Amino acid sequence: MYEALQKKSPKMPVIFLRKKTCPYTFFDTSAKVYEFESVRFWHTLCGIYHLATSKYVIVDNYYGFLAAASFRPEVECIQLWHAAGAFKTFGLRDASVEHRSLRARKRFLQVYRQFHKVVVGSEAMAHLFMQAFQLPEKAILRTGVPRTDFFYDIKKQRSIKEELYRQNPLLKHKRVILYAPTYRDHELERFDLRLDIDRMYEELAPLGFVLLMRLHPAVKNRLDYDQRRYADFLFDYSDYPNVNDLLLVTDWLITDYSSIPFEFCLLNKPMIFYMYDIESYRRKRGLWEGIEEKLPGPILFTTEQIIAYIRYGSVNFDAIRSFAEEWNCYSKGRSSENLVDYLLAGLEIEKEVAASRN
Repeated sequence: MYEALQKKSPKMPVIFLRKKTCPYTFFDTSAKVYEFESVRFWHTLCGIYHLATSKYVIVDNYYGFLAAASFRPEVECIQLWHAAGAFKTFGLRDASVEHRSLRARKRFLQVYRQFHKVVVGSEAMAHLFMQAFQLPEKAILRTGVPRTDFFYDIKKQRSIKEELYRQNPLLKHKRVILYAPTYRDHELERFDLRLDIDRMYEELAPLGFVLLMRLHPAVKNRLDYDQRRYADFLFDYSDYPNVNDLLLVTDWLITDYSSIPFEFCLLNKPMIFYMYDIESYRRKRGLWEGIEEKLPGPILFTTEQIIAYIRYGSVNFDAIRSFAEEWNCYSKGRSSENLVDYLLAGLEIEKEVAASRN
């Protein structure tokens, strides 16, 4: 989105506020970057100033400080979110909310009411946002989701694939399986991969498969395996910064409740939903109703089932295409440009109103 804005309005001042854990090497050097919610007093002060003086405040997640923010009437706070779709409930529909205090729930609602607009790539996601954030129809911004533009940029994809193959030449000549599970709340205390690497190695390695692991940052250092035994089969990509890059070289995706499938489906490749704990996850964390009927791949419960499906299963590519269209009907490769056009149009209207007053 920032790149699209630079092309259309290069003189537009842009400020990035990032948490300390967020890498910023991808930011253009002309953009100002400050650490927010940080012990660095000057950075926090500058962040507060820019929140108070910007025309647009764009966020990509839940930020508690918004509960206390008081925006000027002409300011728009736009929720960009961090996914094109969702299986897990979130916002006020999160199953854990009922166990929170009344004060906490009030704070959540105060934050959600600050979202003047929420960017969506589909009517399906618009419906979820209106439920989760208790937003009216007028808050939905149907520009498409900027992060999906990547899946229409063939030139960029080719460059990234070449770099991945340069770093690991073996990937170019193998059938790649990517395992990218979501984070479970209990995993900090007891992490269990729940995938039998031995069985996968014994049955899939001889057929030319390799397995890439992309674990959540909170548990990425918990992966314990014999590197020598699996030297040409198992590769840990948990520290790789952008999972979308890995999707380009992936032939089979194994995931669960993650939002990755909503973007991976744009590549029209097979996926498996390893939901071995679906009933307990539904009860404790919460899943949107009816997700089992909407998945573009099978729900499997054991490593043996996964191996059998990869070896002998019949992939329903029509279901994958239908899923992609349902969740990305507005995301057609120009989402960043659409959103930037919306921002610039708002600035023009503001200029016209100011001129008429003078």
